[in-house]
Amino acid sequence: MRVSDVPLLVDGGVRRHGRSSARPDVADPLAERSRVPRALRWLRLKEWQGFTLLHPEMSSSFILQDAHYLASSEIYVRDAAGLVEHARNARGGSLRLPARLYPSSPSIKAPGYRIAFEWAASPAGHHRVTARVDAEDDQPAISVDLVLDGGASSAPLSVSAPLPGGSMYTHKVAYPASGTIAVGDRTHVFDPSRDLAVLDEHRTFLPYRTRWLWGTFAGITPDGIAGANFAERATVPGSEEESGLWVPGACEPLADIAFTASDPADPLKPWTMRSEDGRLDVTFTPEDRKSVRHQLVVASIDYWQLVGSYTGTVAGLPVTAMRGVCESMRARL
Repeated sequence: MRVSDVPLLVDGGVRRHGRSSARPDVADPLAERSRVPRALRWLRLKEWQGFTLLHPEMSSSFILQDAHYLASSEIYVRDAAGLVEHARNARGGSLRLPARLYPSSPSIKAPGYRIAFEWAASPAGHHRVTARVDAEDDQPAISVDLVLDGGASSAPLSVSAPLPGGSMYTHKVAYPASGTIAVGDRTHVFDPSRDLAVLDEHRTFLPYRTRWLWGTFAGITPDGIAGANFAERATVPGSEEESGLWVPGACEPLADIAFTASDPADPLKPWTMRSEDGRLDVTFTPEDRKSVRHQLVVASIDYWQLVGSYTGTVAGLPVTAMRGVCESMRARL
């Protein structure tokens, strides 16, 4: 079922599943009728908004995420001088990530650490992303001030789907970006004719045992934005996946992705990612690795993200050294 032109993710207590040509006006999975009390479902809901920045001289990613028993944020910049990382935790539920995106202003504010997203009233507006993170220990300060052009963005990838033991809603868009990112004494200038910021928004009930491989990349071609978002994870047979191909003027459905590491013992060696139908066929060459590991009594996280570049084909279009990321998550949440 397609949910195009449906203003709500949940309408009259009924959850809509399928792909959408736009983000629902309100994406509130807690509005679905359920025998489980809303407060308990709220504790299971995992929400995040994050960006992957694609620039020839650097890679960067930052995120606001709320698991409701704990909220957190991370930001990193990787350039020729190396990898700089910062992170903060916050009280669960304090980020109040919005069910209605346009307009909204989610943020995290902590001593020496602030990240804010300012969404315009319309998807086609100009959206702003800012960050001010102080230097600490051996990690330089990071400053972000970017404007994202919604009127020139890719077509959105918007998917609602059941998961084994849960359900997923995600919204992803690639935006031309202008502005600057400063890390220490180095400043990187973003050119909207070349550089992109890729949004990843989730409002998802993850199964207790969660595992995925995920990648994204994009670039601006003479005809428009091209790239891909793709995942390998457990799905409900017959349901949509959170994968898609960005081609100029459209986002095409994609499914059945296989990730293959050339050397499983060394994630910094090249990977191949192919769809069963052959419309995605790329090789990812990593440059650096960011990892997070936590082992608690009832919860654990084993996560890494690689930064690098993709070469191959997307729906028959050639892709040469497009910037992107690849990540792995194994967790008990």
